[in-house]
Amino acid sequence: MSSTIRLLLGRHAVEGALARQPEQLIQLWFDSRLTPPLAALEQQVVALGIRCHRVSRQELTKLAASERHQGVVAELKAHPLGGERELERWLAQLPSAPLLLFLDGVQDPHNLGACLRTAAAAAVAGVIFPKDRSCGLTPAVSKVASGAVEQLVLFQVTNLVRSMALCQQAGVWLVGTTLHQQAASLYQLDMRGPIGIVMGGEGRGLRRLTAEQCDYLVEIPMPGAIESLNVSVASGIVLFEAVRQRLQQGG
Repeated sequence: MSSTIRLLLGRHAVEGALARQPEQLIQLWFDSRLTPPLAALEQQVVALGIRCHRVSRQELTKLAASERHQGVVAELKAHPLGGERELERWLAQLPSAPLLLFLDGVQDPHNLGACLRTAAAAAVAGVIFPKDRSCGLTPAVSKVASGAVEQLVLFQVTNLVRSMALCQQAGVWLVGTTLHQQAASLYQLDMRGPIGIVMGGEGRGLRRLTAEQCDYLVEIPMPGAIESLNVSVASGIVLFEAVRQRLQQGG
C-alpha cells in the first residue's frame, strides 16, 4: 500500500473535502486578499482547529504550482493507493455485482479528475490505473475531481493486464471500448452483473494487450460527423449506461 501527499486547489474542491472528510485536512493557505466566500471558509476551518495561513497570491501560486487555485490551497493526508496485493484481497470481499473502472494510460490531469468524479457519481466500487503512462493523483486531478478522490477506492498497479486478469478470476467481466466498427454497440450489452469498464487513454485508446484481455469490446454509437469522444465523456456514457440498466433491474 502506497500513499501520496496531496494538495487540493480551489474553493469548491476544498469545501467538498471539508464537508465529507474534514479529518483529512492538515492545513490550508489562503490568499491574503480574502473574498467573502473564502473568509467564510477560513472561519469554518479555524473552528475545527485546522491550521490556516494567509500568504500573498504569488506565494500561493508558487505553492500550488498553478495559477488555478482560486485563492485557497489545502494539504490533505496521504490518500492510500493499493497495488496488486491489495487489489487481490479487496476482490475477495466485493459485493456480488460490482462496477469497476480501469483507466489505461490517462495522462491528462483534467481527464483523470473528470473520470474520477464521474466514477464517484456512478458509485463505482474501485478504480484501477497503471503506475506508468498515467499522470497519477496530482493537485490538478484532485481539483477537477472536486472531492471524488476521497470517496473512491483506488489502485495504482504495476501491470494493468495482470490486474485485469485478477478481476476476471474473481468473476468480473471486462468491457473495453473501441472505435472498431466490428465491435458490438454498447447498448446491446447486458451490464447488470459484475462488470469492469476499461477505457483507453488520450489519442491511442486501448493498448493491444489491454484490448485482448477484455471479454467484450463495444463501441459508443455516434451518428454524427465526430468519430471519437474525450475519455472522460466516454467514461460517463458507458458507466451511466451500466447504472441505467442496474436501476431498471432494481426497479
